[in-house]
Amino acid sequence: MENNSNNENNQSPTNKNGNSTDSHTLFDGQGTLVENIPDQMPLLPIRDIVVYPFMLLPLFIGRDVSVSAINKALAGDRYIFLATQKDTTQENPGADDVYRVGTAASIIRMLKLPDGRVKVLVQGLHKGSISEFVPENDYLLVNVKKLYDKPVSIEGLRVEALIRNVKEQLNQVVQYGKMILPDVLALIETLDDPGKLADIVAANMALKIEDAQAILAEDHPVKRLRKVYTVLAKELKLLDMQVKIQSEAKGEMDKLQRDYYLREQLKAIQKELGDTDEVGEEITELEEKIQKAKMPKEVEKEALKQLGRYKRMHQDASEANIIRTHLDWLIELPWKKRTRDNLDLNAAQTILDEDHYGLKDIKDRIVEYLGVKKLKPDMHGPILCFAGPPGTGKTSLGRSIARALGRKFIRISLGGVKDEAEIRGHRRTYVGAMPGKIIQGMKTAGTVNPLFMLDEIDKLGYDYKGDPSSAMLEVLDPEQNSTFADHYIGMPYDLSKVMFICTANNIHSIPAALRDRMEIIELSSYTEEEKLQIARKYLQPRQLEANGISCDYLDLTDPVLTQIIRQYTKEAGVRNLERELGRVCRKVAKKVADGEKKLFKVTAANLHKYLGTPKVLQEEENKQDAVGVVNGLAWTQVGGELLLIEVASMVGKGQLTLTGQLGDVMKESAHAAFTYVKHLAIDLNYKPELFGKRDYHVHVPAGAIPKDGPSAGMTIATGLISDVAQVAVRHKVAMTGEVTIRGNILPIGGLKEKALAAARAHIREIIIPLGNKKDIADIPQKVRDSLKIHTVEHMREVLKIALVKKLEPVVRDEEIGVSAPDEKEAP
Repeated sequence: MENNSNNENNQSPTNKNGNSTDSHTLFDGQGTLVENIPDQMPLLPIRDIVVYPFMLLPLFIGRDVSVSAINKALAGDRYIFLATQKDTTQENPGADDVYRVGTAASIIRMLKLPDGRVKVLVQGLHKGSISEFVPENDYLLVNVKKLYDKPVSIEGLRVEALIRNVKEQLNQVVQYGKMILPDVLALIETLDDPGKLADIVAANMALKIEDAQAILAEDHPVKRLRKVYTVLAKELKLLDMQVKIQSEAKGEMDKLQRDYYLREQLKAIQKELGDTDEVGEEITELEEKIQKAKMPKEVEKEALKQLGRYKRMHQDASEANIIRTHLDWLIELPWKKRTRDNLDLNAAQTILDEDHYGLKDIKDRIVEYLGVKKLKPDMHGPILCFAGPPGTGKTSLGRSIARALGRKFIRISLGGVKDEAEIRGHRRTYVGAMPGKIIQGMKTAGTVNPLFMLDEIDKLGYDYKGDPSSAMLEVLDPEQNSTFADHYIGMPYDLSKVMFICTANNIHSIPAALRDRMEIIELSSYTEEEKLQIARKYLQPRQLEANGISCDYLDLTDPVLTQIIRQYTKEAGVRNLERELGRVCRKVAKKVADGEKKLFKVTAANLHKYLGTPKVLQEEENKQDAVGVVNGLAWTQVGGELLLIEVASMVGKGQLTLTGQLGDVMKESAHAAFTYVKHLAIDLNYKPELFGKRDYHVHVPAGAIPKDGPSAGMTIATGLISDVAQVAVRHKVAMTGEVTIRGNILPIGGLKEKALAAARAHIREIIIPLGNKKDIADIPQKVRDSLKIHTVEHMREVLKIALVKKLEPVVRDEEIGVSAPDEKEAP
């Protein structure tokens, strides 16, 4: 960086003709040696200062291009051209980045500093204008045209009056406290040349770059001096205003100090007389609290305005209590106070691993946020949404993240919230008005950067009182929440530093506009192995402590834990698993409390004594190949399930009956499958009576449980074709996929959970859409190894895998009608 040493008075004194009195003077004031200055010399761009002729000042050189220019000058005749940069932030200035008018200078001496920079002492010699830039390898050469002042008469009353006014103004500036060397002041008093006077005065005043450059570029001495006069006049006005402001501030401080002493004396007198002014003390206390709250200026102004109203109001007035409560909220809200984030990535990762098993994607996302926060401290907090089945640890994960970040944790349950005022607050005109849940949470946190857990955001409702999900749009939008408007507070509040984490079971229940503002992170159901690890590392120690016993009294082996998971729980998460472990611990605790202090071993044989008979029957596949019975795979909120779909036909009118409490989407999928089966029957040359004179019944067992979704289309189509062709379906195969009326297979969701369900039911082969091939990587490796996974694009591929024999076209016999499946053979 090229700059002067920030000392306004580092110029050397000059003689009465304006020449430097330093021993390195290079011209005599008559211009005879100025001609020795070459027309071409290296360019040194400088920042924050304009160099005038006769100035002697040090410069600190740091940029490579500038160091190269200095070295070039020192290797030659020591002449260099100094031009000021237009933009001080430009690191590599070009021809358009410096002013054309500058000063030719001579390098007096040079010193290399330990940090690699170079310090040079230069003396301005003569003004010049850059006529041409000549780029070199690592610096710029410039062709310089010397500039001379226009000849003017220095005699005359106007010029003399101007010179005298400038000197008087300079003396006034010095009287205001401006530091100028006494030698320079003495020299200025002897000068009568307007041009040289203007240069020396401008060189010793801390002028703006634009003003200093304009003075340097002026070639008319009198006009140049007039510009200096104008600048000095403006400086005098500023200094005069500064003195007035200081005087007023001092007077105000004296008045405040006097008022403080009088108020304290009044309090002491009232205390002695036993006549205390409680209202006055309250108002004084409120005023002190407002000042200490560090509110934004507009909020503090409003608070003081409300305090003034409260002061003038009778204490028994109904509105006085409203104003007082409002002031309390403004005072107690955090406006500046914040906690310091724990930006140790390894420590945060350790805390997350301690509290939760697995969940790698979420942990990586939090550590990534910390990494970015470490590099960019002013970044906005992310808006994350953990979506997944109940019991998978969404809420507890938020608490763990807050602990890892070192932030306050605030949980707000949004389930069943229907009133918009619960988010935005009530207006103060209503009786019993109060702020919304967001502002209440901020008050509870006491900092501007807590972690907010917005639980069950998919359960928000709405009625005639408003739509709270629409109110949440402003809260969860990083572009808007810096000026969040609560109706009760009535002033903008900054939520941009808050980290919001939402939880949801079903993201499709969240309005699209609100969902778009959040980063969705899916939590899938836990595998049996994951549940075992969670139970061993987290749930069992927690329940032992909660029930007042230790591992010295209870022995639960992994096989027993696995049996509890399989036979006593049926869920995606681990909430019921923890309850069952709690039941075991309570029974052991009862026995220990009765005096049986020994180690109780829970085994597969005696587990029923602790938990009763098994609650969940293990899912099993068909025992044998059968016509019209197909293993389907379904996704539920408690994980994947094996879903048997049965198809039967009977004499009728070609109708399709669907039972099993199916949703509209699943019904439409069944009709699409039925249409495809009719097309396939035509291709296989089956007789039309198979559909015109027969009814088909599709039933999905567990009829009390609602079912919906398009992923059963492949399964229904396979069952229908099996019944039409009277070909059995392999009982070791399960499938999932949406089917079109043309037989194309479309991708589905929840593949991981469905694969887990197949593995639990001892299925060895599953058929999935080709579009879900990318999702196979989400299936745990242990499950993948136990399954043979087929990816298909069309129903014909499904039938080749699922049916026990290949379907062949039927050969017609005109007399008999058809040689393949007929009505009599159908069940």
